[in-house]
Amino acid sequence: MEHTVKAFDEELDAITADLARMGGLAEAEVADAIRAISKSDVSLAASVISRDAKLDGLDKEIERRAIRLIALRQPVADDLRHTVSAMKISTNLERIGDLAKNIAKRAVVIVESEPSTPVTGSIERMGELVVTRLKNVLDALASREVEQAIAVWMNDHEVDELYDAIFRELLTYMMGDPRTIAACAHLLFVAKNLERIGDHATNIAEILHYEITGVELTEERPRSDGLVRAEA
Repeated sequence: MEHTVKAFDEELDAITADLARMGGLAEAEVADAIRAISKSDVSLAASVISRDAKLDGLDKEIERRAIRLIALRQPVADDLRHTVSAMKISTNLERIGDLAKNIAKRAVVIVESEPSTPVTGSIERMGELVVTRLKNVLDALASREVEQAIAVWMNDHEVDELYDAIFRELLTYMMGDPRTIAACAHLLFVAKNLERIGDHATNIAEILHYEITGVELTEERPRSDGLVRAEA
């Protein structure tokens, strides 16, 4: 029995370690994708794109480990929630990586656009806000802090409000100078991807809350009333 419990703990620890690595990779990808735009760094954008494969591989490994653990060990209660939550969180992190890769691809196009459209301070601020939210939820995941996870969930509207402001700002650019339309359109996609990354961070907060407490967050997420809902 002691051997079985030890083996179970080791498998669960391996999943937790892979999840932590995924979190670090996803956070770095998002930060570097935004930096690639702000610094017009094509080589950094290419690095973000190439790194995404590692994130995908970890997601598949976590899924494989979790399914094997459930099939062979049949965890219950807290252990079952922990295992299932790991799969759900890894899926959200993998999606965050995909969105960061998409931002990096658009960074290349934006840098090469003529005439070059100034990257608004709002895009950089939104990137910083989203990276901070992602870092906070990953810290909550590592420390098992429910209150910190709830704080991320409660502040979801901040990203929405900034997206709304950027949407209107970029429309103003395009109306003022039609030559900027192509670059601004890509920046709209960047802003939308950042908004979605914020949503995935909030998803992780919800999953973590349920994993630790066994209670779902049933309230509607706080959102900006003025959010532009159109898909960029």
